[in-house]
Amino acid sequence: MFDVLRDNWTLLLIGQYPHGPIGGIVVTILLSLSALVIAIPLGILVALARISHFKVLRAPATALVYTVRGVPLLMVIFWVYFLVPVLTGYPVTGFVTMLCALVIYDSAYLGEIIRAGIEALPKGQTEASRALGMSYLKTMRAVILPQALYNVVPSMVTQFVSTIKETSLGYIINVQEISFAADQINNRLMTKPFPVYLILALSYFILCYALTQLAHYLERRVTSKRAGKRNKTRPGAEQPLLETAVSEH
Repeated sequence: MFDVLRDNWTLLLIGQYPHGPIGGIVVTILLSLSALVIAIPLGILVALARISHFKVLRAPATALVYTVRGVPLLMVIFWVYFLVPVLTGYPVTGFVTMLCALVIYDSAYLGEIIRAGIEALPKGQTEASRALGMSYLKTMRAVILPQALYNVVPSMVTQFVSTIKETSLGYIINVQEISFAADQINNRLMTKPFPVYLILALSYFILCYALTQLAHYLERRVTSKRAGKRNKTRPGAEQPLLETAVSEH
């Protein structure tokens, strides 16, 4: 196994770069991070639409969430891969296809994560903000969303772990991520599939295990901060974030 790793570590790490397109684990991380960064604001919009009192916003968001969560990611990839060129008249690369599919998929899941974070907050905060004359949008922006997003950071990291594993499906449409690189190595060596795919499995494990531990650490921090706030808050006292928002208002 070590000789396979020694002879092919650059292909696993950066693909054929600089003599060809960049690939390997760098593309896996780049694809996952890009998808998450784009999906977070979209997920916020989905969450706000899901809790909206206006059916014209709530119904499409609900349909999107249930549709995307009800089908495999592979189907979303195929939808983007075959439908976008038909609609636009231009071909799309495998990387762009995979990025779009992951953004759609992650937006639905993050929307539900953020919605749960919003609904977990005491309703009294929203009612108090509105009673003090703050608009709905300002209440969400200054009071509710900062707390909700902070509380769901561990879940977002967990979703990032899932996204890293899901990038392996890009191999089907020739995205040169780490699974694609491992397959290239296996096709060249022919006789060593076990060490090649063991290295691939270990690469995913190391990445995902490190991020999972980070999620556990962040979860402990969030829980500790919640407990500290409960101990410091007096009956009838306003939340510090609400006080700040009201003073700014």
